[in-house]
Amino acid sequence: MSVRNNPNYRRAMRHAARLGAMLLVYVAATAMAARRESPGVHVTDTGFTIVESAKLDGATRSDYARAAGLLAQEHYAEGIALLQTITEKQPKLAAAHVDLGIAYAKIDELDKAEASLKSALELQPRHPIAWNELGLVQRKMGALSDARASYEKSLAAAPGFHFARLNLAVLCDLYLEDAGCALDNYLLYQQAVPDDKQVAGWIASARARAQKGVK
Repeated sequence: MSVRNNPNYRRAMRHAARLGAMLLVYVAATAMAARRESPGVHVTDTGFTIVESAKLDGATRSDYARAAGLLAQEHYAEGIALLQTITEKQPKLAAAHVDLGIAYAKIDELDKAEASLKSALELQPRHPIAWNELGLVQRKMGALSDARASYEKSLAAAPGFHFARLNLAVLCDLYLEDAGCALDNYLLYQQAVPDDKQVAGWIASARARAQKGVK
């Protein structure tokens, strides 16, 4: 059975593609929380926190919560409309640009998704979630080298960000056919998420191909 037809790998790809939606509420909460830390990405042993300096009024907070709810229910058009309003009112709120990029990607508006994520990165150049989501979009667009670079930038900003680690491993495995890269990143992902039982099979496959000299 080829790697691309392996059901375990297909599940991995679906898992990687769903990660952005899981992060939406987290991003919103992080952006809106009143914190004492300086703006930017704060990495800890257990994860990272993204702090923004934007001050949101009550109406914007309410709109953001509604947008999150709409996107969670897959009402993308309505959610996008709200997020567009928020980014117009708060153009320096990186989290809103990230969520808008995620939403555009869900409806395959990839050019708009890429533009929104790049807008977020202009505001927060080390934003690990934005880099990860940009990698997903670039992979869908067929820009595989760019996708790899984006995942690597996500991990440079937050080395323990296991979602980006898995996305990089899958990209190397299924698209770039780089077994060494896939193996290295599957192993690091396994260290971060030891309860994921599927990864052992992916590691074994990548290791076998790496030992045969397959990239």
